[in-house]
Amino acid sequence: MRRMLVGALITVLVSAWPPEAAAAAPYGGNTSCQRRCGDLDIPYPFGIGCGCYLYTGEGDTTFGLTCNLTADGTYKAFCYDVQVTNISLRRGQARVRSDIRSWCYNRTSGSMDDNNIWWSDFTDSQFRLSDEANRFTVIGCNSLAYVSSANTGSKYMTGCMATCPAAGRLVNGSCAGMGCCQAAIPRGINTYQVAFDDRFTTTRTRGFSRCSYAALVEAAAFDFRTTYVTADDFMESTGGKVPLVLDWVVGKETCREAKRNATAYMCVSSNSKCVDSSNGPGYLCNCSQGYDGNPYVPDGCQDVNECDDTKFKYPCSVPGTCVNTAGGFLCSCPDKTTGNAYNGTCEAKKSQLGVRMAVGVSVGLVVLAVATSCAYMIHQKRSLAAVKQRYFRQHGGLLLFEEMKSKQGLSFTLFTKEELEEATDKFDERNVLGKGGNGTVYKGTLRDKRLVAIKKCKLISERQEKEFAKEMLILSQVNHRNVVRLYGCCLEVEVPMLVYQFIPNGTLYQLIHGRPHGSRISFTTRLKIAHETAEALAYLHSWASPPIIHGDVKSPNILIDEDYTAKVADFGASALAPTDEDQFVTVVQGTYGYLDPEYMQTSKLTSKSDVYSFGVVLLELLTCKKAMNLQELEEEKNLSSHFLLAMSENRLDEILDEQIKGEQSIELIEQVAELAKEYLVMASDKRPSMREVAEELDRVRKLLQHPWGQQTSDEEQKALLVGSPSACPEIELSNGYFSLTDSAYLGVQSPRCSAVSL
Repeated sequence: MRRMLVGALITVLVSAWPPEAAAAAPYGGNTSCQRRCGDLDIPYPFGIGCGCYLYTGEGDTTFGLTCNLTADGTYKAFCYDVQVTNISLRRGQARVRSDIRSWCYNRTSGSMDDNNIWWSDFTDSQFRLSDEANRFTVIGCNSLAYVSSANTGSKYMTGCMATCPAAGRLVNGSCAGMGCCQAAIPRGINTYQVAFDDRFTTTRTRGFSRCSYAALVEAAAFDFRTTYVTADDFMESTGGKVPLVLDWVVGKETCREAKRNATAYMCVSSNSKCVDSSNGPGYLCNCSQGYDGNPYVPDGCQDVNECDDTKFKYPCSVPGTCVNTAGGFLCSCPDKTTGNAYNGTCEAKKSQLGVRMAVGVSVGLVVLAVATSCAYMIHQKRSLAAVKQRYFRQHGGLLLFEEMKSKQGLSFTLFTKEELEEATDKFDERNVLGKGGNGTVYKGTLRDKRLVAIKKCKLISERQEKEFAKEMLILSQVNHRNVVRLYGCCLEVEVPMLVYQFIPNGTLYQLIHGRPHGSRISFTTRLKIAHETAEALAYLHSWASPPIIHGDVKSPNILIDEDYTAKVADFGASALAPTDEDQFVTVVQGTYGYLDPEYMQTSKLTSKSDVYSFGVVLLELLTCKKAMNLQELEEEKNLSSHFLLAMSENRLDEILDEQIKGEQSIELIEQVAELAKEYLVMASDKRPSMREVAEELDRVRKLLQHPWGQQTSDEEQKALLVGSPSACPEIELSNGYFSLTDSAYLGVQSPRCSAVSL
């Protein structure tokens, strides 16, 4: 196992799991192997010394341990610098303790300490980070940090920001943005690095909170304390380490592939079975049902005696009737008795004279049992229906239903859970379109043969829960050709599911970054996509009733159809435009690299936040670079910062996509870059509105499409781009064109020259 760390070493500690039986049989065929070190039992495939652990080849020593005497006088097991204290064979997991990354204000120097990147690499081992158990966690005030992975063939990065509007708003046990935030990680990750964004320091909060902290941590074992922020005691109270869960496999093949090679197949015990890993490729072994022990050694899986009431809850309803069998048990009434010892009673057998009476009683008992069973089933169905009804009311379903009845012609459907399960084949993994921090999206086919995208959200806030039905009704009335249509929702589940129009050709992110031919998108098409996206956002801000702020504008949330028409999607972070100042305060959510810096600092989401995020998308179209890429040099990691620096130093040409430089005049491209610069101004009140953005891009498209767009001088092009008073009326009269926004939704001509378009 290769482990490369900068700034700190990771110490792995696999702490206690729920008890599980360990086989006492010889391991790895070697009875002399040491199978205990201190308090740790070491089952094969782990082991101490040559021949005592599984060696998978190519220098991998994932399972090789040493037993060392430590400073406290006790023996502990290590794998290199990794301390191991417990191993779970059944789960194929190890709980580990990972070093915490800190970044603090130094009172002596009067500045922040060095911001080194901390990273760890498990690519040469059989370990992976558990996506289900772990969360990337950031603690502090004004603290923004990222975790990223650079696996072969794919790269991943996520992060979150912790803010502190006021000390009194911090709450013990809450890690939802105030002083503490968490983000999920994907499956299959075996490397990661942690880095802080140096634009967000604790210099201003040093009197209240001097340090920022970041770590991958087991979510179930982490409990946020306000003193982690106010007293900077996170390192001291945890010993500088937090729990982390690692998954492991014994082979990187699937079960089907592994079984073809009998000599290398690891599930060697009888009564064992192979289990494919749920976290990337590979397999592990479990004992079959009714057996327990070690499936990796011969005869390691031993029958479980379910009748032993000192270890298990007695399985039979009549004492003394349990009979253990291989892999199971029987509940058998004693001799000269009859009845049901599983969940009934055993009665003495009647004499032959009373056979008929016994038969009658038996029939009565059967009838009673059937009636009881039917009553139970009815009760269960009613209970299930009650749960569904409770969720339906909880999410505002009754209000939504009444509103739907009162609004004639409203195309919005309340789907049942069964309908969506049928549409997705019970949410089969093969129908997954994508997974993100807010939930999982599945492809589905409704009974009317419509293809849909069904989003199963992970969680919903209390505010969203109260307003969910109302907001869904408003979103369902959004009818714009560049906004993905919301068909309906399902409210009879704990977290509501959304049903959207299905767009088959993927996202703008995939078009730009995920395909070999992505860089061959013409400048005209890129400008078309940008303009259509701006039109959609302008509609949401200015013409939706009430106005809607998207809140998570980014290239993965812009879908592209077969004609390269842009469709704005995923309103997971959206909000209705607030009507009073109190409603502005919210938990910061969105995607780093696209998030408005002012929003991150103040927690106030406005329509200008969408303008900033759109500016980053426009940069992606101009440069074919990702919004955030931690693999780049320090000054190039954040695309918006890199772009603004290049513009200030007159180096725009260095970051533009080579293709568009060859197909379009640099002057026109520079004009688009100047527009993007306006959208990325730090002070939100100095940014244009989304409507103005759409109008500006509309003019650029007109200039690009019209023959004189390629023939006029640079001065004439600039005059046209800024809306020359002398040119504007002539264009209006000769062409009669209006802004797409104005003509489609207002029905009147804009009085501004800048609104004229093709």
